[in-house]
Amino acid sequence: MSKKVLILPGDGIGPEIVTEAENVLVAVNAKFNLGLEFDHGLVGGAGYDANGHPLPAETMEKARTADAILLGAVGGPKWDALEDREMRPEKGLLGLRSGLELFGNLRPAILYPQLADASSLKPEVVSGLDILIVRELTGGIYFGQPRGIRTLENGEREGYNTYVYRESEIRRIGKVAFEAAKKRGGKLCSVDKANVLEVTVLWREIMTEMAKDYPEVELSHMYVDNAAMQLVRAPKQFDVIVTGNMFGDILSDAAAMLTGSIGMLPSASLDKDNKGMYEPCHGSAPDIAGQGIANPLATILSAAMMLRYSLGENAAADAIEKAVSDVLDQNLRTPDIYSEGMTKVSTSEMGAAVVKAL
Repeated sequence: MSKKVLILPGDGIGPEIVTEAENVLVAVNAKFNLGLEFDHGLVGGAGYDANGHPLPAETMEKARTADAILLGAVGGPKWDALEDREMRPEKGLLGLRSGLELFGNLRPAILYPQLADASSLKPEVVSGLDILIVRELTGGIYFGQPRGIRTLENGEREGYNTYVYRESEIRRIGKVAFEAAKKRGGKLCSVDKANVLEVTVLWREIMTEMAKDYPEVELSHMYVDNAAMQLVRAPKQFDVIVTGNMFGDILSDAAAMLTGSIGMLPSASLDKDNKGMYEPCHGSAPDIAGQGIANPLATILSAAMMLRYSLGENAAADAIEKAVSDVLDQNLRTPDIYSEGMTKVSTSEMGAAVVKAL
């Protein structure tokens, strides 16, 4: 039975890194006889330029019928001047997440031993790092209403957003996090700002209630500002972190630098049935687009996550992850993870090396 994979290159470095990930998927498809069928679509600025909308109807229809989606990145200064904020490239990404109900964002922060020296922290602080950040993705302040920019009676402009979570949304992401912690090290840290924000008072209350159903998981709570500090001070204290949309966005990028480069971090965004969209944690990096120096490994590792979580192809996922490790053993490095004595390679050369290692 065939499995439909929708590929959305997007903007900036998206097409470059997605090309390499697709090459890896083609290779692993042949090696393991997976029956993958590939389709392509436009999203973000590319969608706006071609169809006048960051999420064209055709792309959304393809996304609904696909078994899994691989996304590059969206956005760039080219579209920053758009007056209609609903037409910004990022709205295409948010539309996919909300339209497909991809509420559960899994962001692993794993330090490959070959990259211990590439981390901004001392090797003894980060060696062996393996954190999973579970971020709620379709609620919180990014989606809350009302929102906008208005002009007050005195003529001053005011921007406003609404931070809101329903109990059902908190329980839904809590289940994902508790189940993940149960399969890993048995530790779950729930991050909030319950000393200031009522919405996270409710968040903490519900997480505490849910812990009673998971006696094998040790639940702790931490304010987000302290969590940011602890990620830098002693990151290996964490196993699984669960938090809301905005806090998860920030903390996962902070965790990225612990691993040597945000160019190494994949992610999965899942619905209740584990259908998902997979993308690197980094952005579109328009400053280096077209130069052939972007790191494709986060996108390639996102493809591995796609095989594991949505398509049930664990052996193929393992093979990709081993190939990435083998390439790092060969001392091949894109500029973001390069250090003296290594061999600097381009985006396409790194992708080709992973295909060869397969």
